[in-house]
Amino acid sequence: MKRKLFPVLFSGMCLFTSCSKMLDVKSHSAVGTNTLSAADVEAFLVGIYNRVQNAPGAEAYISFDIVGGNLINSGATSDGGLNTFISNVLRPENGLMSAPWNGYYSALYQVNNLLEVASSLPESQRNTEIAGIAHFFRGYIYYNLVARWGGVPILERNTKEKVKRNTEAEVWAFIEKELQLAVDNAPAFTTGQYYQVSSVAAKALLARVKLAQNKKAEAAALAEEVITSGLFSLDAFEKIFRAQQNNEEIFSFRNLTIESSIRVSTLFYTYAHDVKGSYVYRPVQEVMDMFSSDDKRAAMSVDTYQGLRVLNKYPSGQSGTDPIVVIRLAEMYLISAEGQGLNGLYRLNELRRERGLGDIDPVDEAAYLDAVLLERRKEFLGEGFRWYDLVRTNRAVETLELLDREVKFPLPMNELALNNLLDQNDDY
Repeated sequence: MKRKLFPVLFSGMCLFTSCSKMLDVKSHSAVGTNTLSAADVEAFLVGIYNRVQNAPGAEAYISFDIVGGNLINSGATSDGGLNTFISNVLRPENGLMSAPWNGYYSALYQVNNLLEVASSLPESQRNTEIAGIAHFFRGYIYYNLVARWGGVPILERNTKEKVKRNTEAEVWAFIEKELQLAVDNAPAFTTGQYYQVSSVAAKALLARVKLAQNKKAEAAALAEEVITSGLFSLDAFEKIFRAQQNNEEIFSFRNLTIESSIRVSTLFYTYAHDVKGSYVYRPVQEVMDMFSSDDKRAAMSVDTYQGLRVLNKYPSGQSGTDPIVVIRLAEMYLISAEGQGLNGLYRLNELRRERGLGDIDPVDEAAYLDAVLLERRKEFLGEGFRWYDLVRTNRAVETLELLDREVKFPLPMNELALNNLLDQNDDY
């Protein structure tokens, strides 16, 4: 049987020979319509997983660590210039701005194609599940967009027209709608099958989205539903981050070497290391010091090799790829803990005990939130949470000594050139 090759959108590239033609290239927030036949839907669904996994690029998965005070460029002689390093990253012309913007919208193009086809398919349980998976990915894509840029263009259908930004509130409401559709329609979770989107993965992501909007009670309730579902349990770091079967992952990208361009590990290891690497970023000393000797996460999180600091969660280097953990149970514990305030202390201490640490008893709500955020920093180092945790709790400017504007990413410079209906975030 002859296999069809499905088109993928590539645009917004300015080749040095013809930068003057930049405006003739389609904007990533104005993508063209395409259709698929019903017979190709299952095959195209596999391509959706691949596209959403790969399109944003490796650094998209750790960008909130890069600008969140966990990492600094490996060539820095000290950590003293951390805020300058962050400001240099948060520039409209920086590729770390354009790559994820282009990647997420490119992936959205394919997800929208799938949803368009799914809407015309005969009613069946599987077709409903496929639509649920697509809605999960659309919610996931827009979560990543809104957390970085605030209001962005909402595209429920692909279009060749240029479009304006929606408000941030409209984007959050759209994400909630998408994820609720996924909760209602995506497949049930099968034990051990965390590389497949499930309805409970959608519920877990919805808990994250609620917390991001400070809807704490709703976030905690959803997280508790996931925790008490009986489907998952906290597990050892050496299983989670060494690609061993475990009970903690809720949804991850398998990220197989044969089909992946995502090699996060090369960014952290030196070429002299056994697995080799480019050593682009290193943990700051504060990160190295935040793990106590009895913390079971320490060895899987950071290491020192030939006197150089190394983030150790992605161990493959140039030899292969590592799974990308998107949602796991520890996050639900910490969402529940934060969402409940001091009443959620039991969840925080349950997680701490599982990680080899003793119970704590903060004196008030302020101290308690400090403790939750510190636990999140340790638990999710290198997983893309830190900057946005500080932003959503209004701590980014003070903690990282950022400019006021740096609580949002700047829209990419070339995207503004391609779409004159877009406006830049304040003060960039």
